[in-house]
Amino acid sequence: MEGVSGAAQGTTEGRTTVTDSYLPQHGDDGHRTTRYDLELDYRPQTGRLSGRAVIHAVVGTMRALPEVVLDLGQFRLTRVLVNGARPAKYTHRGDKLRIRPAKPLRAGAPFTVEVRYTGVPRPVRTRDWGDLGWELLDEGALVASQPNGSRSWFPCNDRPDDKAAYRITVTAPSPYTVVANGALIARSISASTTTWVYEQPAPMASYLATVQIGPYELVEVAHAGEVPQPAAVPGALLGRFERDFARQPEMMLVFTDLFGPYPFDDYAVVVVDEELDVPVEAQGLSVFGANHVDGRRGSERLVAHELAHQWFGNSLTVADWRHIWLNEGFAKYAEWLWSELSGGPSASALAARSRARLAMMRQDIRIADPGLRRLFDDRVYERGALTLHALRTEMGHAAFVGLLREWTAVHRHGVVTTEAFIALARRRSERPLDRLFAMWLYEAKLPALPL
Repeated sequence: MEGVSGAAQGTTEGRTTVTDSYLPQHGDDGHRTTRYDLELDYRPQTGRLSGRAVIHAVVGTMRALPEVVLDLGQFRLTRVLVNGARPAKYTHRGDKLRIRPAKPLRAGAPFTVEVRYTGVPRPVRTRDWGDLGWELLDEGALVASQPNGSRSWFPCNDRPDDKAAYRITVTAPSPYTVVANGALIARSISASTTTWVYEQPAPMASYLATVQIGPYELVEVAHAGEVPQPAAVPGALLGRFERDFARQPEMMLVFTDLFGPYPFDDYAVVVVDEELDVPVEAQGLSVFGANHVDGRRGSERLVAHELAHQWFGNSLTVADWRHIWLNEGFAKYAEWLWSELSGGPSASALAARSRARLAMMRQDIRIADPGLRRLFDDRVYERGALTLHALRTEMGHAAFVGLLREWTAVHRHGVVTTEAFIALARRRSERPLDRLFAMWLYEAKLPALPL
């Protein structure tokens, strides 16, 4: 394809591996995780976290595994076991936990690692993206780990293509509400604490795992018969929240028509009683700041954006971070589609405004491979959405929706690449698309919008 190229890729144990990862120091390809069982005890007054993580995994088929490597921040470890046996030897330096079983784990074999740890979680500090992972709030805690902050609160194989099921159990003081990924399957109250148990059976990347702790009130957004849509909201913000999120159930129906069935069992919303620069998506839930709730639907486009991520980013997760436009460009275009279909400005009008803004910026980014520091550059979002608008214009609306529905169905709960999306679009289109993708994804110069 003219102007289109990609890194060397292959497939290992059902997941795509990319040789030029933006974050090669994170994660390990020697094993594939199948499940995390996390048991956490958190004390907001001191910020202290005690954890027990049982990690179920499978060794790669190519070679035996002499060492299990996990990402984990600076906690004090009290026990490390492999396959439930006697304590294993390990080293823990530089946010890397290296565990040596008594003998190498044979190729293709399932195994478990148990890690017990304690300490005060510290967010991962980055130059370009701020603090990532576990963050202490005035009342409780917030977790937002994208792209590599998960090690701030649990041991993990921190790469986006290593997706696993999760059970997250959190014990916190009883005045606090705990929300985590998946369905709440149990809640038990003792004298002063409450234990919350959440189950997320759908495969999930470690950066999408989250825990939200605060003095929230639990309410329901959706009506009976729809995807369950619980919410955790500070009591003082409930009135504004009810207006601002009133159209989320309708939004869910519109996106289901456009993108295919909602990929998870429920969709939760958490509003923290602090301001956030931007909302944060996690698998099966999104987190908004108090500044996103104004009682006038002033942030409704962000409500659409975060909901769309449940398809694009969470069910379909990028195989490597260079494909980030498949998350953010699709979620940005979902904002425009919702506007058009709910009585606001059309996607064409919003695309024209977006291109006009981009034309005044530097044109030095190729969004199919933007580089590590530009992962969350606004131009990746905007040009990604413009790419999809150009594709919709070229294919026609019905064919474009058919493409999106097949894309989400074929790769449901899997990992995706730019090259795979281009290949599917080419198969479904009656017109050649090579030049369109070359201009929008692989060239720095901003193209003109098609008529």
